[in-house]
Amino acid sequence: MNRPFILVVEDDKPIRKLITTTLETQGYRYHTAETGEASIIEAVSRQPDLMILDLGLPDMDGVDIIKKVRTWSNLPIIVVSARSEDRDKIEALDAGADDYLTKPFSVEELLARLRVSLRRIRHDSDKLLKDASSFINGPLKIDYAAGCVWLAEEEIHLTPSEYRLLCLLAKNVGKVLTHNYILHEIWGNHPYDVSALRVFMATLRKKIEKTSSQPRYIQTHIGIGYRMLQVGDDG
Repeated sequence: MNRPFILVVEDDKPIRKLITTTLETQGYRYHTAETGEASIIEAVSRQPDLMILDLGLPDMDGVDIIKKVRTWSNLPIIVVSARSEDRDKIEALDAGADDYLTKPFSVEELLARLRVSLRRIRHDSDKLLKDASSFINGPLKIDYAAGCVWLAEEEIHLTPSEYRLLCLLAKNVGKVLTHNYILHEIWGNHPYDVSALRVFMATLRKKIEKTSSQPRYIQTHIGIGYRMLQVGDDG
């Protein structure tokens, strides 16, 4: 099996060295770019499996890079940035980033985020080989054609809004979805706000999670949004 190929876009030499050394010790292949222009060229020419992206580059803002890449590719993008405000994270995620890690960071957390994104790649590839009318994540199953949901072979009855929320998360498994993105995708111009979304999400969780304190399917990113986790067959 080919080792995943990572494009590291970082102009700070010590941080770039930390990331590449970490990747090398874990057996990943990598290439680096120090500017926004170079990152676009390398992404097009080398077709990496994943991009690790700093936002504060000398010639271009990282958010603009994300937007450019998203015009032609679903390449997973993990942002690694010193910008720690929620609005910065939301802007990057809304632009199309898959995950956001704030500097300073631990290499263990970086590797964990990397594994999540690479699992999503494999999951998306597997979906192309399976019947597109269903989704299976451990004991959770969605039959899109029938509009039904099962948990451990027991059918769960969801409201239309709960079902749309679950389907949206399922179709983006492993990816952080911002509040604004979810609101727009589910309700369009309807005047629901984040507080209403939290209510819908809470009722959905009660139906699919064993315990709200230890969610295995839907992960909250406080102030930002939600992510569906991929679980094993044993849950």
